[in-house]
Amino acid sequence: MGLYGRTSSEEKGAGRHVLSTIFYGLLIILASVATAVSGLMVAQRLIPLSVRQAHNATTGTIYAALYVMFGVSVGFSLFLVWQQFNTARQVTQNEAASVERLYRLAQRFPEPERDRVQDKAVSYARGVVEEEWPSMTRGVASQRVGTLLEELRRAVQEFEPHTAAQDALYSAALAELDELEENRQYRLLAVREGIPYILWVVLVVGGVLTITFTYLFGMDSVRLQAVAVAGLSVLIALILYVIGALDYPFNSGVRVNAEAFEQVLREVGATPIPDHMALRSTALSGRGYAGL
Repeated sequence: MGLYGRTSSEEKGAGRHVLSTIFYGLLIILASVATAVSGLMVAQRLIPLSVRQAHNATTGTIYAALYVMFGVSVGFSLFLVWQQFNTARQVTQNEAASVERLYRLAQRFPEPERDRVQDKAVSYARGVVEEEWPSMTRGVASQRVGTLLEELRRAVQEFEPHTAAQDALYSAALAELDELEENRQYRLLAVREGIPYILWVVLVVGGVLTITFTYLFGMDSVRLQAVAVAGLSVLIALILYVIGALDYPFNSGVRVNAEAFEQVLREVGATPIPDHMALRSTALSGRGYAGL
């Protein structure tokens, strides 16, 4: 394992998370298909085939309007959660980039301010990886990491510039601190807020209506109609599950990881963290991390 290589326990944990996401997805899809097909069997017993066939044209017209409205709702929701997920990932990368830029700026500070600021910057990045990321999976922030950020600000503010160059350096460091704090607030906001609850009501009700409305169509082949209903159920359940997995990008099925901060720790050559929290060795590539 390299300096920040992934431990076997971490790999197993990531593998279990992926497997659990897939398992629950399959479970929800199978349950949806079973419920939908069972509902179709009940509907066919209650509504005679001749009655359903006699109203196929009218039912089709109403159904067309229904699935168009549901499709618009689903498309909007997918766009919303995907945008939130990408924003959360970009905010995390920007926050980590601010930490590294602040560390680099501190190299031009005189002693002892230089070591103090750099130590606090590394402590903050490590605290985010070791403490705040695990706590965000539970939907809460780490108070200790907030304290580390306050200590970092105090360390920068203790620097007293005596020349024009130092004054410009001090202003740049404060600007990076402001950006770091702002991105952290955005990140913590994404932990607590997902898509509106009322939108979930629309999606679930719309999905149920879209499936159950197919019961009103009259088809001579019961098996063919059951296959059609099952296929529609799979598609709707899969889409809703994907929306749920992308919602809350730090504590849901598909998560933004702490790779950006791990990359910063590798870049500054920080002391290795304990094995049980070892950082990943995979470099950031193709993830829009151009700020570093």
